[in-house]
Amino acid sequence: MEYLSSIALGLLLALTLILATLSHTRHKSKNLPPGPTPLPIIGSLHKLGDQPHRTLAKLAKHYGPIMSLKFGRVTTVVISSSTAAKEVLQKQDIAFASRSIPDAVNAHSQSQFSVVWLPLGSRWRSLRKILNSNIFSGSRLDAYQHLRSKKVEELVAYCSKSCQAGEAVDIGRAGFRTSLNLLSNTMFSKDLTDPYQDSAKEFKELVWTILAEAGTPNLVDYFPVLKKIDPQGIRRRMTIHFGKVIELFHGLINERLELRRLHKPVGSNDVLDVLLNIAEEIPDEIDITHIERLCLDLFIAGSDTTSTTLEWAMAELLRNPATMAKAKAELEQVIGKGKIIGEADVSRLPYLQCIVKEALRMHPAVPFLIRRVEVDVKACGYTVPKGAQVLVNVCAIGRDPTLWEDPLSFNPERFLASELDVRGRDFELIPFGAGRRICPGLPLAIRMVQVMLGSLINSFNWELDVGVASKELAMEEKFGATLQKAQPLRAVPMPVV
Repeated sequence: MEYLSSIALGLLLALTLILATLSHTRHKSKNLPPGPTPLPIIGSLHKLGDQPHRTLAKLAKHYGPIMSLKFGRVTTVVISSSTAAKEVLQKQDIAFASRSIPDAVNAHSQSQFSVVWLPLGSRWRSLRKILNSNIFSGSRLDAYQHLRSKKVEELVAYCSKSCQAGEAVDIGRAGFRTSLNLLSNTMFSKDLTDPYQDSAKEFKELVWTILAEAGTPNLVDYFPVLKKIDPQGIRRRMTIHFGKVIELFHGLINERLELRRLHKPVGSNDVLDVLLNIAEEIPDEIDITHIERLCLDLFIAGSDTTSTTLEWAMAELLRNPATMAKAKAELEQVIGKGKIIGEADVSRLPYLQCIVKEALRMHPAVPFLIRRVEVDVKACGYTVPKGAQVLVNVCAIGRDPTLWEDPLSFNPERFLASELDVRGRDFELIPFGAGRRICPGLPLAIRMVQVMLGSLINSFNWELDVGVASKELAMEEKFGATLQKAQPLRAVPMPVV
């Protein structure tokens, strides 16, 4: 019976797609960027494989830095060079400022509240201003520095227990817990996970599940006619997952509102208090629902991207012992052997900064910057048609041999005499994006990665798990909403002597 049901569903989908194809008048553009000839119905979907960022980079070598492909019914323009990225993200930023919205984030109407997915407009500007001024500004980040320092100390203490026991640490998971608690303390003045008891394992797994669902290829995104059917059930499952996270934040906010009603201070003027003050003073700018959804954005986007970058950086250092030794020597000379570093120390650690830049060049947490055009737009001599999805291939740009000498080698020294930075001004290196849609959490992410990485390599000597040689360490990628390491990095912390 189950087999027959699968056949029936397959026939229904095939019929729906055929009818959609027959009824669809293809946009005829005389000046589309070059690209492969699409197959009927599926277009070039068959070419993507399980590593789309790599596949599209290879295709770009043949078709050029701006190319067009048909993915199902969706025209997609792929940008694969720094020059073309500058054209799209700086020179014509407004025309390319909208985002193509995955069907998964329509769960709980998140796309209608999220600063990540909202189109440019008054609501987006209000939320973006609140983020920049009240969460990610230099003064706000300085004010919450003591909270982040405490969480880094707890990360090092957790690794110390593993050191005493001679046990390997899952670097990605440890970094994820720390990132999650850094965010939760900044937002709510409390932890959401316990590194020893793993008491909030359900929440941690929930965030990872959301990221996995968001990164799963969804037929609806390529064939919008299937939206009502939701054939893979991704939106249905995301509705459940989003609902659980929203319920958690709803409870935390209500708890704080009750404390405020009773005039009981929480001991810290954290971000939640700041947002609630704005909601009371200027209710047109933000309300409780927007605060809940802002928290959802921050926790889903912020926790995994930071821990993923930390894991890749540690993996590259363990594969390159000479680079690790040079980093440890700088830390010993500037900070002192075995000490946890503070955020104020980072400015005196240029090699550590270069390591983080190089990790972001080779392993950007987000492989594509996603855009959408609402009208026909001229770019790089071609027409990007109305409704087209635009993908800026950050991975391809970061490994472009015309920009980088020996681009597949991890070489932090390349940045020592370079002014290139990750803050959106240099289009050779845009892991956080650029223009109006640049990641607002960039200042916090950079601080977190640098301090976590520096503290881990200065507090311990590290060895790979039993039986793994440094040059044999697997470095395959797992494509999804973030570009994770396919095989988690497990390393044993050893005492610094």
